[in-house]
Amino acid sequence: MIRKKYNKNRSEQIYVKANHQVRFPKVYVLSESGESLGEMSSNEALAKAMELESDLVLVTEKANPPVVKIIELSKYKYQLKKKTADTRKKSKTLELKELRFTPFMGEADFEARNRKVRDFLEKGNKVKLTLTFKGRQIVRKDLGFEVINRIFKENEDLGKVGIEPKLLGKKLQAQIDPIGKKK
Repeated sequence: MIRKKYNKNRSEQIYVKANHQVRFPKVYVLSESGESLGEMSSNEALAKAMELESDLVLVTEKANPPVVKIIELSKYKYQLKKKTADTRKKSKTLELKELRFTPFMGEADFEARNRKVRDFLEKGNKVKLTLTFKGRQIVRKDLGFEVINRIFKENEDLGKVGIEPKLLGKKLQAQIDPIGKKK
């Protein structure tokens, strides 16, 4: 049995209709620099592209009439690849960081975790707060809510309440979302 080689760059390959694959009665033609050459039949546009020793590339078929561009096919694919890479770079992914607390924790431990919450919020990450009750600590739910509310109060300059505190079994969970930068 012969297997095809796995092409790891397969997802990056861009398929674009060009030259004889562009079959519309009328098309709107753009030059390589983006200036309008007007409306013409696809055969005329293809002849003009061949005359300029370039390709006729379909930009969008959703327009009425469809828009085509006279440009080198490889150059157009490169431009599309760069555009998608730029949009990927610009989109910022928000991470969700989780910190765990207990209802009867020492002051130093609380301050250390609160500093972590502040660091995460300053970096623009969402923070999930999980307070775990162990054994019979569940009897004192009010102390758990006090710890969570104290965190909210101490970090209200950097974040806002994303998800109100909820009790899920023996865990109390809440979330703080970062506030945009103030000018």
